[in-house]
Amino acid sequence: MTLDVAADGILHFEDIQLGMSERMGARVVTRAEIIAFALQFDPQPIHLDETAAKASLVGGLCASGFHTCALLMRLLCDHVLLKSSSLGSPGIDEVKWLRPLRPGDTLSMQIETLEKRVLGSRPDVGIAKIVFSLINQNNEQVLTMLTNQLMRLRHPAAHAVPVTSERAAKNSPTPSVFDEGEAFLSSADGNHFEDIVVGDVRDIGSHTFDRDGIIAFARAFDPQPFHLNEEAGRRSLFGGLSASGWHTAGIFIRKVVDHRQAFQRDLIARGKTLADWGPSPGFKMLQWPKPVLVGDTISFRQKIIDKVDLKSRPERGLVLSQAEGRNQRGETVYRFSGMMFVSRRQARV
Repeated sequence: MTLDVAADGILHFEDIQLGMSERMGARVVTRAEIIAFALQFDPQPIHLDETAAKASLVGGLCASGFHTCALLMRLLCDHVLLKSSSLGSPGIDEVKWLRPLRPGDTLSMQIETLEKRVLGSRPDVGIAKIVFSLINQNNEQVLTMLTNQLMRLRHPAAHAVPVTSERAAKNSPTPSVFDEGEAFLSSADGNHFEDIVVGDVRDIGSHTFDRDGIIAFARAFDPQPFHLNEEAGRRSLFGGLSASGWHTAGIFIRKVVDHRQAFQRDLIARGKTLADWGPSPGFKMLQWPKPVLVGDTISFRQKIIDKVDLKSRPERGLVLSQAEGRNQRGETVYRFSGMMFVSRRQARV
């Protein structure tokens, strides 16, 4: 992808070139901002406490994976999106957290465009599939992200592109974890990998998004106009001032951590041993089907969908989950397929 644009100085869909890549930006990450993000969105010991982090798999204080994603978003805004006709993103296909982001690391961003097409339903809008990489000062990849970016055309197509049956099938309804009925746990002690039951469903909390919170997050990580200004929001595809998708993801992670820590406090009170949860190697299919607007209350639910034995880590397993967030109107605004390393009660032989 190159950023050569026409005389108007604004990057449009036509300006995105396939097969080209570009590296840009330089952002030093501080200990203070790692801890500040963790306190607000992901208060796990590995992001807050040097001693606890050194004793963990990550071997030292590191940024939340979602902080890393938010920092990528800020680099993308500063170097691309704020001089473009960006219309946001419907979601992320996959994120891989390849190594911890440490205090003092300097991040740059690599961009490569894999494919692009005009939307069948909107001849004035195109979507590009792009790989982003965050690279540290040692030229090591910290994160890779396969994502989808919507952008206006400078010269809209004369007619809509037909929607093929294959593409239509991809847009078929996705099963909802809210269709499972009441949330339930098969065991009150479902803590270690062996105890976790596939099919269990947890309600993990809700959050009401207010104007000030939406704007504060956007100023820090995603300062696109439709996240900062009511009028720009009304003119956008979202129809109003909307939360950054990464803000919604951050709130989801906070609810997951709060729920897990409350569960762990109960286990301690009952004299149970605690499993070690985390870190996560990444996630797949993070989707934002509808915008989160000012005043929306989002309720989150999570379902365990699979467990994977790991030959390389006999003391741990990988737990896969599907999560969803719904607003007060019953509309799905967030979907997420997550994965997490969880310690075993006894290592596999």
